[in-house]
Amino acid sequence: MKFPGILKRGLIPATRLRFTGHMQTTIRNMGDLNNTEAMREHVKPAHDSTYEFKSFAIRPCDEDQDIRKRYRPFLLSDEISESDWVSKLELATAAKMVDTELLVQNKDRLKILVLYGSLRARSLLAYEASRILFRLGCDVRVYDPAGLPVKDDEQHDHPKVRELRELSKWSDGHVWISPEQHGNLIDWIPLSTGSVRPTQGRTLAIAQVNGGSQSFNAVNSLRILGRWMRMFTIANQSSIPQAWTHFTDANDPVDGGNRLKPSSNRDRLVDCMEELVKYTIVMRPHFDLFGDRFSEREEAKVKK
Repeated sequence: MKFPGILKRGLIPATRLRFTGHMQTTIRNMGDLNNTEAMREHVKPAHDSTYEFKSFAIRPCDEDQDIRKRYRPFLLSDEISESDWVSKLELATAAKMVDTELLVQNKDRLKILVLYGSLRARSLLAYEASRILFRLGCDVRVYDPAGLPVKDDEQHDHPKVRELRELSKWSDGHVWISPEQHGNLIDWIPLSTGSVRPTQGRTLAIAQVNGGSQSFNAVNSLRILGRWMRMFTIANQSSIPQAWTHFTDANDPVDGGNRLKPSSNRDRLVDCMEELVKYTIVMRPHFDLFGDRFSEREEAKVKK
């Protein structure tokens, strides 16, 4: 039997060549395993390098200092914030959207409420998420749940309950950060108040921290809750496994301490916050449309 020169030299055995050809034929006969033929053409946004590392964070001189002190506990010193990992993120697409679709047109910044159910005095993951959003020009307010009573039908006038509801009314979008055992913040935000749905149409990003291995139990439960509150929960979500291994020491002088270490999990958190900003910019001008329903229009006709 005569072989081509390359086979004769033993570089590609004939048996391997026959096997490879057989496999290729088999794969073709099995069809489009990855559904590539069903994919729509994906066009990437044009990359504008001038926005890669740009920050649109609110300057101290441009905002109410009481708001800054009360709702922005995540802020770091200028020395740290100007060189930490958040400042080095390449966020060109989202940053350009913020600038061209909001700031240049003198529109309000995105108003993002961050809620956390941490059993500690603060949530490290909530603070990191807030820093990303703040750099992207969002008006970020972190609600401190200390003193919030357990949900009942009597304490609606409690100061912490009123504060939470006012912040929810103020917001364009939410971020919920949960440990594996969630607290009771969300119960105090009602699904409806009369005919008004306080969270109708708002965007929502969710994340969780785990004491053990990777789990999505908490975020999956929150996703269902967000749907019942008629919020638009973004497709992405973040879960940090074995959380104690993912943060720097509390007294680390380089980055201020308690900061997320580099990892694919940290990158996923950035993805979520970037996606939240994009969706909120797109959806905010149309929030009122989501409260217009055929069934309610029909009910209104009957009442007339």
